[in-house]
Formats: sequence, structure tokens, C-alpha cells
Amino acid sequence: MPDQVLDFEQPIFDLKDQIVEFESASDDSAGSTEKLREMKRQLTELTKTIYGNLTPWQTVKVARHSDRPYTVDYLSLVFEEFVELHGDKFFGDDRAVRAGFAKLDGIKVMVIGHQKGRNLKERQESYFGCAHPEGYRKAMLKMRMAEKYGLPVICFIDTPGAYPGIGAEERGQAQVIAESMFEMSRLKTPIVCVVIGEGGSGGALGIGVGNKVAMLEHSYYSVISPEGCAGILWKNGRHAEKAADALKFTASYLKNFGVIDDVIEEPLGGAHCDHHSTAARMKSYLVKTLKSLAELSEEELVRDRYERFRKIGVFTEEATINPGTSD
Repeated sequence: MPDQVLDFEQPIFDLKDQIVEFESASDDSAGSTEKLREMKRQLTELTKTIYGNLTPWQTVKVARHSDRPYTVDYLSLVFEEFVELHGDKFFGDDRAVRAGFAKLDGIKVMVIGHQKGRNLKERQESYFGCAHPEGYRKAMLKMRMAEKYGLPVICFIDTPGAYPGIGAEERGQAQVIAESMFEMSRLKTPIVCVVIGEGGSGGALGIGVGNKVAMLEHSYYSVISPEGCAGILWKNGRHAEKAADALKFTASYLKNFGVIDDVIEEPLGGAHCDHHSTAARMKSYLVKTLKSLAELSEEELVRDRYERFRKIGVFTEEATINPGTSD
């Protein structure tokens, strides 16, 4: 059993326990084998039903699952020969943002991503994935380096938001995020961004301007966290579930809105249940996407990225005719 079992997952793990008990007590008879096969079929169907009907708030819980694969997991499972690069040449090395050279199926790339940390020590070092200005400055430096050497940039987004502390504000948090978005908008190399867990506010946008933006199936990408939204609208974080419903920040909604380009399907039961299968799907998507972007010239890459973001939020207005009028 994983370290964390979500409330809506309990029926799944209850059935898993029943299967384990039955396996330990049953013999090898045909009847026992058929019964075991039926129980496993029920487990698969139950998991499909639960994960195929997640509410937005349940999706947030999955995106925050403590066993969910983080950037460093993908670095070891998806890429080869990762070499980490440190520091922003200004203040320090932010451990909430990891960056470095790597190879993806033989393609040399620059990988940049948020990192939350597995244990308490790692989480404290990385501020639970909330980057400081030096994290985004580090990202910008490595992106410019990637452009210089003609390397595609891959960004993994997984943060509740940029760090909101006084020190971060004093060092220009908002300005640095804006500068990072500006730099990414004109970078003459392919950029692929994937939301792998939480995509929170400006902290996500700081490394989120790409030619292609994708999300894992059970991640979320939002202007604000559900708790923050509830605190503003209803003055109480207990209304987070209601806020999650209103924000429309899940992958399926954002794909329909045109905010993201693709949704990467997760294994049955979520990415936290099978890191290797998730990594295999991630690798397949990244390789396919980079090969398609390699066909574009530098000018086309910049124009494509610019136009992609400029059209987000565009809508048309149609005049309504009042009933009973002849117009």
C-alpha cells in the first residue's frame, strides 16, 4: 500500500486487500482461479470507474499525491546522461528548480523543472516546489545556453506557486517571472512544457511558455489554488471544493479551451501507482513532439509560440435578437 491513500481510493484498496487475503487462503483449484480472476476484473473496473469520474477537487488531490513522480524521477526514467547545472550567477542556487543537459532517445536537450522533494529535508530545501527569483533566473540562464547550442528545452511544471516570502519579493519575484516569460516567448529553439502535477499561478507560467504545452491527465493548471480562490471569494478555505469546480482547471477543460495542446494519459489508478509506465508515456510524447517541432525554422518557432499564446482567451460576440422583434 502506498504511503498516502486518498479518501475516494479506499474502495480500491479494500478490494486489493480482499484479493491478497483470498490468494493466501485459496488453493490452485479451477474454482479458486476463476474467483481470483473475477476479483481482479472487478478491481480493474472499479479503478476505471473511480478515476474516470474524478471531480476537480479529487483531481487536485491526485496531483498533490506524495507518491506522484516528480521532475527528478523523470530525469532518471526518461532521460540519459543528465548533468545538472547550478546557480543564477546573481544570488544562489534554488533547489526548487532543477536544470541541466540530458539526452532523450539520442536527442540532446536542456531539461528544466520544479522539484518538491520526497522527504521533509528535501521539501524544506526546495520550499515544497515554490521557486524564488534565483530559480527563475537560473532557468533563464540555462534556456539561453540551450538556444546558444541549438538544444530543445523541456520544462516540467509542478508547483503550487512561486514562493511568496518577503525575501523573494525584495529580490524581484514578479519582475523575474515576467522576464522569464518574455525570454521564453522569443527563444529561437523548440520549447515543450508539461504540467506533471500542480500548475499554480505565476510560478507555473515562469517556465510555461512553450511551442507545445501538455498536461498529465490528472494534473491541474490554474491561475490560483482552490484554497486561495475560496479564501478570496468566500473568506474561508473550507470552500476549496466549490472553488475547484468553478475554476475549470483540469486537463480536459483546458484542452477544450485551447489553453493546452495535449493531454498525456496516465496509467490506471494515476501516475503515483506506476512511475515506469508514466515515464514511458512521457518519453513517447516528448520524442514525438520534438521531432515535429524540428521541422520548423527558428523564425517559425518564435512566431508559432507567439501566436499560440496570443489567441488564448479570444472569443467572438454575437448579437442576440429579442423574441417578438423582426430584426
